[in-house]
Amino acid sequence: MRLSKSLVPTLREDPADAEAISHKLMLRAGLVRQLAAGIYVWLPLGQRVLDRINAIIREEMNAIGGQEMTMPVLHPAEIWRDSGRWDAIGPEMFRLKDRNDRDMCLAMTHEEVIAWLAAREIRSYRDLPQIWYQIQTKERDEARPRSGVLRTREFVMKDSYTLDPDVAALDRSYAAHEAAYRKIFDRCGLTYRVVQSDTGMMGGLGAHEFMAPSAAGEDEIAICGGCGYAANVELARGVPEAPVFPSWTREEVATPNARTIAEVAAFLKIDPRLTIKSLLFVAPKAGRVLVLVRGDHNLHERKLARALGEEARPGHPEEVLQHLNAPVGSVGPVGARVPILADEALREGTYVVGANREGFHLRGVVPGRDFQARFVDLHAVAAGEACGHCGKALEVERVIEIGNIFKLGTKYSEGLNAKYLDESGQERPIVMGSYGIGPARIAATAIEQGADADGIVWPASIAPFDVHIVLVSLRDQAQIAAAESIYAACRAAGLQALLDDRDERPGVKFKDADLLGVPVRVTVGNALAKEGVVEVKERRAPRREQRVAPGAVVEAIRALAR
Repeated sequence: MRLSKSLVPTLREDPADAEAISHKLMLRAGLVRQLAAGIYVWLPLGQRVLDRINAIIREEMNAIGGQEMTMPVLHPAEIWRDSGRWDAIGPEMFRLKDRNDRDMCLAMTHEEVIAWLAAREIRSYRDLPQIWYQIQTKERDEARPRSGVLRTREFVMKDSYTLDPDVAALDRSYAAHEAAYRKIFDRCGLTYRVVQSDTGMMGGLGAHEFMAPSAAGEDEIAICGGCGYAANVELARGVPEAPVFPSWTREEVATPNARTIAEVAAFLKIDPRLTIKSLLFVAPKAGRVLVLVRGDHNLHERKLARALGEEARPGHPEEVLQHLNAPVGSVGPVGARVPILADEALREGTYVVGANREGFHLRGVVPGRDFQARFVDLHAVAAGEACGHCGKALEVERVIEIGNIFKLGTKYSEGLNAKYLDESGQERPIVMGSYGIGPARIAATAIEQGADADGIVWPASIAPFDVHIVLVSLRDQAQIAAAESIYAACRAAGLQALLDDRDERPGVKFKDADLLGVPVRVTVGNALAKEGVVEVKERRAPRREQRVAPGAVVEAIRALAR
């Protein structure tokens, strides 16, 4: 590809509204352009990266018996109603009506379509197992699109689905997918961890996520360096250090103008760990629930949703006053007339809680004696908590989710009547698994993990080109001839080559070469006339370099790759 005839609109400065490194560099390098919030056009260089990622994905999926298909993005509401997700999924789903006033939606995922198809095509145990996959567009009405292509409203996803006769066979399919995913991410040059995760809206028997460490990540994982335990914080359990509990008797104490945990602890001159946060939540089915966590802890709302079996919202101030007879900041569990859900860390101890009277708190409150609650894990794990398996301190790491795998079980096959006849002629539901990878997230993660002060540093396997040839002067016929011969030789050798033949200053060309991040740069410049050589230099530090004759460039490139 010749830069002089290509759409590669590089930018000198970081866009003002871009925060993540990958977002800045993808815009500056001309990989993408934003059409609207969370909606991107992939330009030629970006598309080449996606194509190489997708080629790796296809190779590894085909290696485990995957069969590629393409499913529609536009779905009838009926299949989502059959699975129960039409009403369960909130405003994230794009919904519309066709000209005949029939309810339709844009696909966030394709479990329903797979189950619909399996119900029509799978008859017998002899038809199983199956692995079906696609690389297809998904639509999600994301409330807060951000971080460039990391959180968007439209994205391309590789999703695959396994159809098995029983859970034992599902376990084998699940293990095959995990192994394939490891190969995909290894080949794409990413650093990642495999962690336990919540099944969320997918439901099912269990799930894992592939998480890439990055400051741009929106997820967090808890990891143990001792035993290797790793889990998304929405599922992770830690053992927080308990404070030294004073020998308090229960009494009401005045706390004028102290409403937050920090204010109450400072006023009473106590450790915040000796306080309890009392938070009113409202759920569609469970109704009003008072949720308790230790004063120094944060509630994880996914853990709350799992405990309730549904999503819940924080109570409005007027609801708090109406149902607990106290304003926000003075609420407590003693005498509360709503169900109470308390974090496991509060099973033991003596605490300070709101007195359900403005300007007052109760000191010396003992859970189980002064109020009754259902105890579950509710708090977000913090760094330094003890691992529940080995006792070593947990670390909390920010990550990008690059893939996930789910054991769906029979949730979708039962809803859409996807069944098969077993060896004895009995009708049984097909056991399903679902597995997703985001190619755009792989690209952005590679940038986040590899970029330096000069620009992108692509892993060789997914770079848009293998070699970037910089022709320094368009006025030197010898340089032009050498650059053209190198370009032709690279292409003949099967190397994807980018030739910078623009009439630009050398400094501009070198800066763009660093920005674009192609693994190897070949500079055809003044050294050709003086010494008869060109410079072959790798992009990744420590930037090994060779000076070779133009005819030896292909071998030099291969040597750097070894």
